[in-house]
Amino acid sequence: MSTAQNTASAQNLATGQTRSSGQTRSSGQTPSSAQATRGAYDSESELLTGEAVALELRPASVIARMAGGIIDYLTYIIATGLLLWLMLSAAGAIGLPEALFAAVSIACVFLGVVLAPAVVEAATQGKSLGRLALGDRIVRDDGGAIAFRHAFIRAFVGFFEIVMTFGGAAVVVALLNPRAKRLGDLLAGTYSQYERVAAENAVVYGVPVQLTEWAATADVARMPDALSRRIAQFLRQASGHTGPTRERLATSLTAEAALYVSPMPNIDVAHSSPEQLSPELFLAAVAALRREREATGLRLEQARLAELQPTLAALPHGFPDRG
Repeated sequence: MSTAQNTASAQNLATGQTRSSGQTRSSGQTPSSAQATRGAYDSESELLTGEAVALELRPASVIARMAGGIIDYLTYIIATGLLLWLMLSAAGAIGLPEALFAAVSIACVFLGVVLAPAVVEAATQGKSLGRLALGDRIVRDDGGAIAFRHAFIRAFVGFFEIVMTFGGAAVVVALLNPRAKRLGDLLAGTYSQYERVAAENAVVYGVPVQLTEWAATADVARMPDALSRRIAQFLRQASGHTGPTRERLATSLTAEAALYVSPMPNIDVAHSSPEQLSPELFLAAVAALRREREATGLRLEQARLAELQPTLAALPHGFPDRG
């Protein structure tokens, strides 16, 4: 009996392993590739859209949130103090009983520190004075714009964790969260997303001095758009590549671009002669020639259209002008 039971359990184990391996193969992934696929998406730093495209998120840092919060709450507290002074002065002028002064004070604090920030965030879709200065915005966890209920929860909780604790509770919670969320963000399902991007200065390359004479007689035919984009991208990012990678990419692009250039200059692919040119200089010259000639073609086309404009806009011969 023990031998039969051992044999049956071994068969069941083998059958279970076969089924699990068959399910893995039917899904088109090996166990290692399935684990790699699951680990390739980081829910804390990426947003997965409905088309299964992962968008990189840029949560604002704790320091940026602290700076923006200081600007915001200083503004709200000063405005609340002015409002409180005006309301108490008006209450004393109209003879309001002193027993109601506490209720007026509480209403002013609620209006200035809770309701006003919630209305501002809801109306500006997550912006405020401090966030305009720092370049971040409050968004939902799925990246969408917040509603009034999100802003109100954040402002209401913020009164206790920011105003009552002078920001200490908010900083401690934000330091323990990968997206720098404070307690109000955790309850409202929001976070602060950094959206300010530095302006990119486009680098314009001219024809290298070594190829000036060659460029005067060289003929550069129209290249495929994909090749032109790759050359332009390489020239912009060349300084960020390592030496071997830079040389390999320049040599590969030179071989593809040579089919559209005549005559070809003396290029040293192996770097064996200092008198010969490097492939990167050749690519810079080709890009400059294409840019200049395409700009010249556009200018000529615009000049031709300007000459034809009176004819194109004129009425046919003998046609009356009823305009």
